[in-house]
This record gives sequence, C-alpha cells and structure tokens, in this order.
Amino acid sequence: MTLNLQVLKNQYWGLFFICGVEIVWAKWFSQALLSYKLEGNKSHLFVTRGYMSHDHSHHVSHYNRAFAIGIALNVFFTAVEFLYGFAADSLALIADAGHNLSDVLSLLLAWGASILGKKAATEKRTYGFRKVTVMASLISAVMLLAALGIIAWEAMTRFAHPAPVASVTMMIVAAIGVVINTVTALLFMGDHHHDLNIKGAFLHMAADAAVSLGVVIAGALIWWKGWLWVDPVISLLIVAVIFIGTWGLLKDSMNYTLDAVPDTIDMPALRRYLENLPEVARIHDLHVWPLSTTEVALTVHLVMKDVTPEGFLHHIQHHLHDEFSIEHATIQIENEADEANCALEHPH
Repeated sequence: MTLNLQVLKNQYWGLFFICGVEIVWAKWFSQALLSYKLEGNKSHLFVTRGYMSHDHSHHVSHYNRAFAIGIALNVFFTAVEFLYGFAADSLALIADAGHNLSDVLSLLLAWGASILGKKAATEKRTYGFRKVTVMASLISAVMLLAALGIIAWEAMTRFAHPAPVASVTMMIVAAIGVVINTVTALLFMGDHHHDLNIKGAFLHMAADAAVSLGVVIAGALIWWKGWLWVDPVISLLIVAVIFIGTWGLLKDSMNYTLDAVPDTIDMPALRRYLENLPEVARIHDLHVWPLSTTEVALTVHLVMKDVTPEGFLHHIQHHLHDEFSIEHATIQIENEADEANCALEHPH
C-alpha cells in the first residue's frame, strides 16, 4: 500500500488542528462512557466478633473519569503519532507510538479490572473478583516488556541501515505528546502510592512525557546537525527508561500474585503491636497478603491472658486500618486451652 507521505510531511499546521480535535474527542468520549452509571460495591473490614464498613465508591467514580479521559487522549494521539512517524520515517516516533498503544491497553485492563474488582462476592468466589486487579497489572507489565524487545530490535537494525527523517515533524508531534502524556499522568497522581494499577498508569504516562521530550531533542539534533544515529539512540533510551519502571511494576505484580506481604506493610512493627497488647500473652499464625492492588488482608490468632475486654477487637481493627492500612482483618481469640488444641499451632 503506497501513501503520499510528502503531503503529510508538509501539513504541520494540521497537527495543531488535530490537537484541538483531540481535546473535543476526549471530552465527548469521557461523557459518553460515564453516562452509563458504574456502581461500586462497598469494601468492608471483618474481624471475629467485630465489624466495620468503609465506603470507597468515591474512588471508583473519580478514576472512571480519569481512565476515560486518559484513554480518549492516548487513542487519538497514538493514531496521529503512528501516521506521522511513518510520514517522517522516524523510528523514535513509531517506537513511542507503539508504547503509547500498549499504555492504552494497560489503561483499559486497569479500568476493567477496577470495575470487576468491585463486584460482590459469591459462594464460589468468597473474596469476589478483587484479584483481577493484580492480574491486570501483571499482564500490563509483560506486554510492556514484549514491546520493549521489539523496539530495541528495530533500533539496532536502524543503526545498520540509517535513513533520513523529517525532524520538524518529529519535534511537533513529540511536543504534543509531552502535553498529552503529562495531562494523563496528572489524572492518576492522587493515589499512585496506594494502588498498584494507578501507580502503573501514572508511571507509564509520566515516563511517556519524558520520552516524548527526548524525541523533541532528537528531532532538534537531526535538524541542526544531521545526526541520523540520534534517532535509534533515542529509541534505545526510550527502552531503558521504560524498562526501569516496568521492572518495578513486574516485580510488585509478581509479589502480589504470590500473596507476598505488600511493601507498604511493616511486618516487624505489626508483630510488635500485636505482641505488646496488654491483654495478649502471645500470637501465632500471623499472615498478611494483598486481596487486590488496594486492599490488604490479615489473619492472626491471639492467645489472651484473661477474659477479652469489651471493645478489644474494635480497638484493634481501627488501629490496623489507620496505622497499617489493613482493610480486611480476621482475628481468632484463644485462651491457653484453645491454643493447645489449635490445629494450626500443632498441625498433624
């Protein structure tokens, strides 16, 4: 299939028109999607002989809009970047567009998982679908690593066979990308420390903004000095920058998948808190694991010195939630006789 690339190369003002169209498209797309009301289920805290409920539905509403706007902006810009990357024969632009496409898929995965994760528990899935948020972040990381391999291979090929590029087109398209990716990253800045999916979205878009800035620099150097080798070099830098963030996402996703204790939980401090409770003689079978990318569960057996005072569990659940961000705690109270007969403490 043959395209009149020369026409595209000369239509720089069209890029600015496209940027304006993209803003209108994002507004329409997000409003259309959000016209379908998405209702989140309430998350709850459970403990033996104690119960607390916290409504987190405001997070669902907020990030529905963020996902909608982010996806709309990046779908349109990815198409433009691919088109003008081919027109300018710029591997750096094409590489960045390919990564932006994977970001769109990652945003879709994260959004779908966040909605599915709010579905109510069933007899078959007693924790509901919370774990799909972890699966989504793991799939996203694997997809990114695969894309990085392809980009790196193409960059090495370009070293052996350099080709001229339209540097001005590179700079204009990438400059628009800096704005688009920065705006998208800011949409997910609020809770990126507390949600692995949101963290992934924020890091990818922030990295894309930096990468687009690098493409602007590459275009300027090619236009000024004629250094064609700068294009594949920038592509490899893109791979390196994205790999750093992706590796962290992959590691965290694998740990969450294997039910490792989240990095946000200070296990020594948690154990000290439980062991130093005045009413507790000792503890055993303490387990902490992620239910999802936002919720942490705990189970523990507490061997009591005497009769359990009123409000004891209520106080513990509040402290676990406020100090350790543990959303779902199940605590078994035992006396000395119970501990001696506990199947978990003395397995056969």
